Amino acid sequence: MALQLTAYYTAPTYNSRAFSSPLPALSASPGISNRTAFLKALIGEDNVASGKLAGEEAKEEDNYREEFVEDE
Repeated sequence: MALQLTAYYTAPTYNSRAFSSPLPALSASPGISNRTAFLKALIGEDNVASGKLAGEEAKEEDNYREEFVEDE
């Protein structure tokens, strides 16, 4: 059975109308290793865009939820 997305439009001064569009078949869910690789790639892209170095990112991960006061 093919799935469809249907939306109904109603307004006081216009005729009601239904809009339908077929939905694509679902593909198999990606495995954990694929998800992890995808997230690591996104983090890497984010670090490049923000100019962070790998060492800075590792330090942030090590100190996650820790409160530190940096010396000036």
